[in-house]
Amino acid sequence: MPALLDGRLVVAISSRALFDFEDENRVFEAGDDRAYMQLQLQRLEAPAQPGVAFSLVHKLLAFNRSGAAQVEVVILSRNDPVSGMRVFRSCQHYGLPIERGVFTRGQSPWRYLQPLKANLFLSVNEADVRSALAAGVPAARVYPHSAHASDAHPGEVRIAFDGDAVLFSDESERVYQSGGLAAFQAHEREHAGLPLAPGPFKPLLQALHRLQQAAAQPMRLRTALVTARSAPAHERAIRTLMDWRIEVDEAMFLGGLPKGEFLREFEPDFFFDDQTGHIESAAVHVPAGHVASGVSNLR
Repeated sequence: MPALLDGRLVVAISSRALFDFEDENRVFEAGDDRAYMQLQLQRLEAPAQPGVAFSLVHKLLAFNRSGAAQVEVVILSRNDPVSGMRVFRSCQHYGLPIERGVFTRGQSPWRYLQPLKANLFLSVNEADVRSALAAGVPAARVYPHSAHASDAHPGEVRIAFDGDAVLFSDESERVYQSGGLAAFQAHEREHAGLPLAPGPFKPLLQALHRLQQAAAQPMRLRTALVTARSAPAHERAIRTLMDWRIEVDEAMFLGGLPKGEFLREFEPDFFFDDQTGHIESAAVHVPAGHVASGVSNLR
């Protein structure tokens, strides 16, 4: 029988999101892919340093220690197959049980997300992320110079999400941008009992919730909603999660305060937000990725 990924949390990740290939990428961006391939081949025996999303992947794969294959991580990369050898060698060096990979030598790999049934795609390439989001796959552009995750919580995966245009639709954000804060607060107060429509990352939150609810887990999962909303607009966000029957462990209603210092205290393995300003604030302290969805990201 063919191998199946049904029932697993599937994370597709680019090689630059998983490992620090910034030096090599400068050669690639110079337009000489042959020189890039040769450089990677020369460094085949030298494991790449961990990248921004390394901690998230390492911890998620630890869920498989219970004996059941609950998480699958697949390399989905614009690298060439020769350079892919170094990626897999680096995985082996760090004990990451990653066996599957797609290497497209400069072409966009996002089209392979559908057959993988991916729950998340992490890449440094903005065009690939936008294509994935348009295809209905939760995706984020990793900021390669983000701070790396804290090692203070080795037994716990910590993930933080923005609300509007990430977990929820951008309906309320559109009201805010067109009418200002007063119009936004009035709209949310009036619609407090009406759940928000799903945003692009609801499917990932659901998949994480299922993982969290499975019995006898070797790892814990802790989630946080980190939003610019404040009272009274907080109520609609909470009621939406209740309607979805999904719990988050922490909720921060910051009323426009910079998110970075709050995320520094939460210490997530990754943070997702749709606004680049919030990502830049966060990336100083924690691994962060931009979700190019909603009205704030229209081109």
